[in-house]
Amino acid sequence: MNITIETTVHATVDKVWRAYTSPEDIIQWNAASDDWHTTSSSVELRVGGTFSSRMEAKDGSFGFDLKCTYTKIIPNQEIAYPLEDGRAVVTYFEEIDGAIQITTHFEAEKINSRALQQNGWQSILNNFKGYVTS
Repeated sequence: MNITIETTVHATVDKVWRAYTSPEDIIQWNAASDDWHTTSSSVELRVGGTFSSRMEAKDGSFGFDLKCTYTKIIPNQEIAYPLEDGRAVVTYFEEIDGAIQITTHFEAEKINSRALQQNGWQSILNNFKGYVTS
C-alpha cells in the first residue's frame, strides 16, 4: 500500500456508509472531474460479493470498467478488495468527534505517475464528501 487518501465527512456513519456502498449513490459522486461520470454501478456488499462500475468521459471519447471482489467487509468500518490487476485497496471509516474520517490505502500502478493516481483518487473522495454533505 503506497498511496493514501483521506477526508473527514461531517455526517453519521450510517449515512456515509450507505452513500459509499449504494449503487444509486455511487453514480452521483464517483468521478475525478466534471468532464467524467459513472454511468452504471452494482454492489454485492459481502465477502465474495462483487462491485462494478463504468466510468466514462462525458464527451464519449473514453471509458473503462472497474470490477472487483470484496475480501473484507466490516459494516461501517472497513472495505477491502483487490483490483483486477491484483493491487490491494483498503478503506477505513472511523468516527472521530462526531465526524467520519475515511482513509483509503492502495497500491500504485506502474503506468501513471504516483501524483496523478493520488490526485485522481483524492478528487473522487472529495466529490464523495461534497455529495454526502450537500
